[in-house]
Amino acid sequence: MKTEQKLSKSSWTKKVVRKWLNMKSKSEEFHSDHIIDVMGGRGERRRKSCSDDGSCAVVPEELSESWLMGGNGGIEEQILEKETSTHQNLRMFVGTWNVGGKSPHEELNLGDWLNSTAPADIYVLGFQEIVPLNAGNVLGPENSGPAAKWLSLIRQTLNNDTNTPDLSPNYINTPKSKQKSSSLPLDDLNQQQSSPKPRASFSDLIKLENEFERDDWERLMRMNDDVSPSPNCTSNRYSSSSQGQNRYCLAASKQMVGLFLCIWTRTDLYRHISNLKVSCVGTGIMGYLGNKGSISISMTLHHKTFCFVCTHLASGEKEGDEIKRNSDVMEVLKKTRFSHSRVIGKPLPPYHILDHDKIIWLGDLNYRLTSGCEDTYELVKNSDWKALLEKDQLRIEQRAGRIFNGWKEGRIYFAPTYKYLYNSDHYVAHTCSSKEKRRTPAWCDRILWKGEGLKQICYVRGESKFSDHRPVYSLFSVNNHITSNYLSKKEYFTTL
Repeated sequence: MKTEQKLSKSSWTKKVVRKWLNMKSKSEEFHSDHIIDVMGGRGERRRKSCSDDGSCAVVPEELSESWLMGGNGGIEEQILEKETSTHQNLRMFVGTWNVGGKSPHEELNLGDWLNSTAPADIYVLGFQEIVPLNAGNVLGPENSGPAAKWLSLIRQTLNNDTNTPDLSPNYINTPKSKQKSSSLPLDDLNQQQSSPKPRASFSDLIKLENEFERDDWERLMRMNDDVSPSPNCTSNRYSSSSQGQNRYCLAASKQMVGLFLCIWTRTDLYRHISNLKVSCVGTGIMGYLGNKGSISISMTLHHKTFCFVCTHLASGEKEGDEIKRNSDVMEVLKKTRFSHSRVIGKPLPPYHILDHDKIIWLGDLNYRLTSGCEDTYELVKNSDWKALLEKDQLRIEQRAGRIFNGWKEGRIYFAPTYKYLYNSDHYVAHTCSSKEKRRTPAWCDRILWKGEGLKQICYVRGESKFSDHRPVYSLFSVNNHITSNYLSKKEYFTTL
């Protein structure tokens, strides 16, 4: 009887907390330079004719009205698509950086990070802690000011134009009536979008299931029914003339609390991208809040499917904390879903992460070293990375088959990326006078991949002292095999 009451109380708790925290899903909304009129009007490129809320069929834009109607001068065996079989080699830059809750200043130089290799065709950039992980940011409306600053700096760096105006993102899959525009400077934008005071503390949340009775939950739910939802993100609309001047455009970006993932492509390459979808999974407080978790972006490029997964896993370096990180990975794989509308004549795009042809997993995975602080310090001092990596939890868990089975990671020839004193080359563990909490140096920031046609060219770290983490990046050669794809008019209607 007690067990049934406990289960009932737990289920009631989760339902009410979701309502209390306004947990309505906005995980499929994302930002892009290219505005799409969801009602079917002309845009940069029409990809869909209805929302994701219901099943529907999308007629490809390549089909003319006469083709669809048939006859009256139409060719009986017209071709829907025709592409020659070829191997397309692309360069893809993948970077991850935990920025420690600090908002970037305009003088921050990203050139050493983003321009450290030959120009790439695609840039995949994942950030963690773009805002402090406090109660206000976790529970309150999303503070998108820092994300706008990062996008502006990235745009300027990739396009080598320091005079490029601030071009904030636009909501995709959001009706025009809900879109707003602004020409506020970055500092004013950040101040305008700062989070309100939190409605609860972390300790309140952690103790929720133990301290609240059913009557308390009912009063709490009624009280929070009057809380208004988060305000829409302010954005700048950016003209096609401006787009034409840039070599790189923002294909998609998404923020979840402190996590931020953005994908940039050559402007001429963007037209070959389709089926852009986003999925967010929270694995933080109470198992689903967004202080930890993942953002995944799915897309199709020349008939090959890509998935980029940016994660911030459970922290801690106590014995057994790696089990929590393993659990986070499994939750991300289990809960990430990409909803798609049916396109007549084409197969449905991937639904799960592992369904994709090529997958990149990046972020602050938070796996630590199993050795003690003194031993680690000596090995770091001697740059004995091989000996240190024998104690790396991620490698240990992977070899044991408990996590990331079949995934690849490049050889690590660089020093541990965490934890540094701010604006310093010294680890926190190196100094006893530091007020920072002592942490054993570790390779928390990692990039892994899975799938055919991905070849890693380099795997290195940057040396920016902006954060207590060093940024990490990898350059990939992507072999995108494009096969001939013929679909006649007769075959097209056979699929209906």
